[in-house]
Amino acid sequence: MSGGEFNSWQSVQAEVLRRINAREWKPGEFIPNEAELAIEFNCARATVNRALRALADTGLIDRRRKAGTRVALHPVRKATLAIPVIRSEIEGKGQSYRHSVLVEERVAPPPDVRARMRTGPGDRLVHLVTLHLADGKPYVFGDRWINPKAVPAIETADLKAQSANEWLVANVPFEGGDFSFSAMTAGKREAEILACKEGEGLFVIDRSTWNQDQVITSVRLTFAPGYRMHTEI
Repeated sequence: MSGGEFNSWQSVQAEVLRRINAREWKPGEFIPNEAELAIEFNCARATVNRALRALADTGLIDRRRKAGTRVALHPVRKATLAIPVIRSEIEGKGQSYRHSVLVEERVAPPPDVRARMRTGPGDRLVHLVTLHLADGKPYVFGDRWINPKAVPAIETADLKAQSANEWLVANVPFEGGDFSFSAMTAGKREAEILACKEGEGLFVIDRSTWNQDQVITSVRLTFAPGYRMHTEI
């Protein structure tokens, strides 16, 4: 293919896969970085990022922050978790969706959040507390921090019209992330927001995503009692 033919992430993925299968890039070897591939293929870096993420999901390449990307020595199919759009999840159950922004502010985060977001003492982050409702009842609320240095467009995004969850999934590609799952009992704050009783069991997801050395966002999602998570591998 010539550079002009790489107009989609699928075409970039196909070319990278061809080079791996042809042993132009051998198992264990590092491949060019995203910026270099974007120049070679004459496409956006986000297009390359999407193609490499898809290949990483298959286990054919290993991606490590700072270390780079290399062809896997022993390809293994990886179990992955996609970031769901909460609106789609609720509507997929046949329920009506709406969301409400309870808090939207630009503030210096507390020390534990600053450490998680890897920002400096003077950095101000976007802080959002959002309640998502299914058929008018609390479904999940998110306590989210966003680094505007990593996502400059967040400053002009209308997060009351479209939730931060949906806006980020649609507009901000990422290289990696992590999930953790836990359970907690509802305290006074959770009981008030989720309209449940104090002491009820709640399912919690903590999730962060990043690009290179910058954390894009970190969010804690606390679900109303009775929530069950379903995913595929």
